[in-house]
Amino acid sequence: MGHFNEQVYELVKQIPTGRVASYGQIARMVGKPRNARFVGFALHSNPQPGIIPCHRVVFKDGSLAPGFAFGGPDAQRILLEKEGILFLDDGRVDMEQCSWEIT
Repeated sequence: MGHFNEQVYELVKQIPTGRVASYGQIARMVGKPRNARFVGFALHSNPQPGIIPCHRVVFKDGSLAPGFAFGGPDAQRILLEKEGILFLDDGRVDMEQCSWEIT
């Protein structure tokens, strides 16, 4: 497994319960701002589901990943709702309320 994937996994582990981050945000935080798609590839092959909370990573507009590797977008939404994530009427995560802000 590459260094990039390891960095992604370590960062995603830090997203607190009840918060989400975007693929682009994670890419920027690992120093590869143009590699949001590769963040998705890394999470799709998550070696530790349940430990690495990949369900907390969404598109920048709050949309869920249609290819969520661990049960599809319905499963991702259920996991997020259990953590108190708020959704807009159109099914997107309320990014204004739920984004992970690094302090």
